[in-house]
Amino acid sequence: MVKRTLLYLFTVSLSVLLISFTGQGKEQGFPQTQIKTVIIDPGHGGDFPGARGSFSKEADVSLSVSLKLGKALQQQFPDLKIIYTRTTDANAGNRSTLKDDLRYRADLANSSGGDLFISIHCNSTSPIRHRQLTGYKTATFYVGKGKKKRKVTRKVPQYHYWTTPNPAKGTETYIWAANKDEAKIQSISQNNEYGEIDSLSNITMPDPNDPAEKARMLIYTQKYFRKSIMFGDLIEQGFKAQGRVDRGGVKQRNDKGIWVLQAAGMPSVLVEIGFISNPDEEKYINSDKGQSDIVANIVNAFTIYKQKVESKSVNSQIN
Repeated sequence: MVKRTLLYLFTVSLSVLLISFTGQGKEQGFPQTQIKTVIIDPGHGGDFPGARGSFSKEADVSLSVSLKLGKALQQQFPDLKIIYTRTTDANAGNRSTLKDDLRYRADLANSSGGDLFISIHCNSTSPIRHRQLTGYKTATFYVGKGKKKRKVTRKVPQYHYWTTPNPAKGTETYIWAANKDEAKIQSISQNNEYGEIDSLSNITMPDPNDPAEKARMLIYTQKYFRKSIMFGDLIEQGFKAQGRVDRGGVKQRNDKGIWVLQAAGMPSVLVEIGFISNPDEEKYINSDKGQSDIVANIVNAFTIYKQKVESKSVNSQIN
């Protein structure tokens, strides 16, 4: 009896989701996918400044670009709700540890019912270390022990060491790694959007550990993964059209620094807008022109993404 009930719930759940994910949803009374709330996440901040360049730090650059991005989106889409994870150079939510800082960002995104999560960061890499032989120096050493101990001389090479900035440049856009889908499933259950579908379906579902419930959330996870790739690709293609260096398109990443993407129950991307460790790029991403270019590209990518997601014909193809 229990197995039969679970099978029934699983079948009905999949049917409800598949209907709501396709153009049939409108006829059945389900709302079409709408992007109403965007979470903008300026990376780092406060006690966690991030990467440093020769005259700037990642926390300041990411905040400046994020605030300009939110303003530009608001101007183009007046009905769009913009939520920032921070608006000053402070720990997100005034949390005291990095772990709590990141968790606050994800919790804010989920509790706000966000439809898209955009995290802004700056890339960085270590400087290149150089070594040049400058000559030899005669040095004295003692070898052996006791009565056999004796003094010897040896020529020792002398080197001059220095570093130069790493020439790495370009943009990268990341999504969570596919092997982190389990974490994404747990995050989706915290997002208001998932709860709204439940209330509309009039089905009382079991807890998230139930196989049927987990199957529902897995569908959402796969859907969000595809949408994240689509949005990330639009961003990277736009940067490439602006003449920025293409570093391999949208990438999956699996480390602590990108944990917030898998913890946000919605399509999510992390945009590395340039290398703060590269002197030329540091000047560019701090300049008015550079930041205007970056913002214009992300807004354009969002406009196309929004049209595709909210279009009935395209929506039926990507879902």
